[in-house]
Amino acid sequence: MTDVVYATKSDLAYTRVRELILAGDLAPGQVLPQAALARTIGMSTTPLREALRRLKQEGLVELDAHRDARVRPLDADEARDLLELRQTLDPLAASLAAHRRTEDDLTAVATALDGLEALPSAPSVAQLESHHRFHAAIHRASHNALLVQTLDGLWMKTDRYRRHGLEAGRTDEERDARTVEHRLLYAAVRDGDAAAAAELMRRHVETSLGARSLDRLADPGPHR
Repeated sequence: MTDVVYATKSDLAYTRVRELILAGDLAPGQVLPQAALARTIGMSTTPLREALRRLKQEGLVELDAHRDARVRPLDADEARDLLELRQTLDPLAASLAAHRRTEDDLTAVATALDGLEALPSAPSVAQLESHHRFHAAIHRASHNALLVQTLDGLWMKTDRYRRHGLEAGRTDEERDARTVEHRLLYAAVRDGDAAAAAELMRRHVETSLGARSLDRLADPGPHR
């Protein structure tokens, strides 16, 4: 990140705090002491407060009237809502992508797929982003701008639940299955098979880490 130039200090603060949240360094429910956090990222509290307001709009941070802040706790209702939306919208995007993809789209999906590996139990932000790149390439191939925008927002909100789902661990067989699913998704989009692309994506979402997180949140006892 050192070679990235940010337009404002608020943009830098937003990026740094968001990374800390998605990396699990700032845990769900953790209070954010703004003065100390500002010192950690090397700036005053003013741009940090602007960044926290932006993160609040994205559902990652809670701010009360006294300007105390904390990372938004994980919530079973939100996990369910995210999963329900993705169960409908991700297959739609895959189906449209199979119909509308261009050669540039296929190149983007293939490039994102190259070297993509199943997430480890404690993924880095970069590893989470590598999976986003693959799915986002399929979303963009749908050539439906509103759908792409919606799914991008859903993906970001789901990242914390992916990390939570990984805490339960996955077998080698489960990891291998996800790798195979990614390859089959690419093939279905490449071949213009809209029905297969939609069905593959539906199963991919239904067995996703977000779904596993919802299971753990809804019935935490047996999974901890």
